[in-house]
Amino acid sequence: MPVYKAPVNDTLFVLNDVLGLERYNKLPGFAETSPDTIEAILGEAAKLAEEVLFPLNYSGDQEGCVRRDDGTVSTPKGYKEAYRAYREGGWLGLAVPEEFGGQGLPYTLHCAVGEYTSAANMSLMMYPGLTQGAIAAIFVHGSEAQKQTYLPKMIDGTWSGTMNLTEPHCGTDLGLLRTKAVPQADGSHSISGQKIFISAGEHDMTDNIVHLVLARIEGAPNGTKGLSLFIVPKFLVNGDGSLGSRNAVACGAIEHKMGIHGSATCVMNYDEATGFLIGEQNRGLNAMFVMMNEARLAVGLQGLAVAEIAYQNAADYARERIQGRSLSGPKAPERQADPIIVHPDIRRSLMTIRAFNEAGRAFLLWTALKSDIAHRSPDEKERQAADDILGLATPILKGVMSDKGFDHAVMAQQVFGGHGYIEEHGMSQYVRDARITMIYEGANGIQALDLVGRKLAHNGGRAVMALFKEIGDFCEENRNEEQMAFFTKHLKNGLNDVQAATIWFMQNAMAKPDNAGAGSTDYMHLFGLVILGYMWAKMAKAAQAGLAGGDSARADYLKNKLITARFYMERIMPETVLRKARIETGADTMMELAADAF
Repeated sequence: MPVYKAPVNDTLFVLNDVLGLERYNKLPGFAETSPDTIEAILGEAAKLAEEVLFPLNYSGDQEGCVRRDDGTVSTPKGYKEAYRAYREGGWLGLAVPEEFGGQGLPYTLHCAVGEYTSAANMSLMMYPGLTQGAIAAIFVHGSEAQKQTYLPKMIDGTWSGTMNLTEPHCGTDLGLLRTKAVPQADGSHSISGQKIFISAGEHDMTDNIVHLVLARIEGAPNGTKGLSLFIVPKFLVNGDGSLGSRNAVACGAIEHKMGIHGSATCVMNYDEATGFLIGEQNRGLNAMFVMMNEARLAVGLQGLAVAEIAYQNAADYARERIQGRSLSGPKAPERQADPIIVHPDIRRSLMTIRAFNEAGRAFLLWTALKSDIAHRSPDEKERQAADDILGLATPILKGVMSDKGFDHAVMAQQVFGGHGYIEEHGMSQYVRDARITMIYEGANGIQALDLVGRKLAHNGGRAVMALFKEIGDFCEENRNEEQMAFFTKHLKNGLNDVQAATIWFMQNAMAKPDNAGAGSTDYMHLFGLVILGYMWAKMAKAAQAGLAGGDSARADYLKNKLITARFYMERIMPETVLRKARIETGADTMMELAADAF
């Protein structure tokens, strides 16, 4: 059966040694996060993940959710109790402002905890995960009355939230949306339409579900400019905050999915349901993007989380499974065969996954810290600079980490051979669960187009130039340091490739937009390779500093960190050359076949 151990020590290394979280203690919420406090919080999160959430992962996948005749949904056995433990621990409000009942701690810490809980039980964590996004949208765009009505109950987990965008005919192109909103005399709207693929759309774990629904008010313009966002609660809320009558919203069906079986992914029917406008009329996408951006970071986190648990199980299996002899001679002569971990190709797989996971963890927390700075710093220039990088990094984090999360779940499954293909070892579930991360919250092809088509040119390319400068400055500052020269050399090569690809787009995509579309996915992964390489260079520098400072307690850990860093630079970073070459071929051959030739 599968195993899971939260990587607390690695998280602490990134937060303390690499990011230097203590340097930000003047930001709101950071003063309370001393290294000791962070370690205590992560330790408790690890216990929750390992002892409460993880034991339900396999059984929840096997059982799934059930829709009853009355349209209500029951979640797998044990989910309600596990969710209650999560809620009562205050984990949902960890990084939410204190004024509505949250703890106000850094979002960076929330993301660190989120990796553990998502790795332990991705399906179960979909329920509070969607609530987090709804909280963010209401907090930013809701009226004061809406905040007071909904946020306290959502933050304490008594109520949950969803986001409702997709319709049967309409996914990425939201301008085709048909759900309508009819103004009512009391200021509310009557919402009618059908939404599909709604995660946590109906379940039995909270008293109320607060749906955020995109709809078009009668007479509004066509396309995305005519969309508005509405709060549509499962139960209407009385003036005193108590629950009132059942609203006209119901689960019509549960989608039969490849994975995340414990997550109730619903078809939601709105039949003249009562909804309340949130934010400005016809500016619904503006409000919804608050949810979507938060959700995209969470999906990148999920890609990392599933790759981590798949890696842990593959590494355990490789140490135990005996098969064949080492090419360089027996390593376990007392046994009939050697453990498969002696074979270079098995190690290739394990080292590849490990290298991405450890750099991905740093990338996630580095990006989350940018979010904290963008939202909490009193310095306007500092906020702007952080927000620029956050906007640029979000599609890369979502796209690269979810693509690699799936690839590496498959790679980990391969370590098991035939045993990986049967259910009892759990690897099949990780592959199935990982697959959705490449699709929801904007399929990865859309992330790549967003990066190339919008983020590169945004504000005259201010963000990409700033990041290129940051990485280039790091290389220059460390290139003459003997122990860092190896890392800066490889990082600078990758940086040169992504800069050259960026210039190629500038020269070739304006007149011929298909060139941008043809190279966008390769560019996203090229950029991701460089950012992950930057993370590895920073981690190598921190590891060397620890060893030089006589950190004997972590000596083996730090030496292993440097070995993995070298592996990334030698075996993975050179892929930037391939990605750049593909980009520079342009779109001609890709677009040449007639549609009916496919």
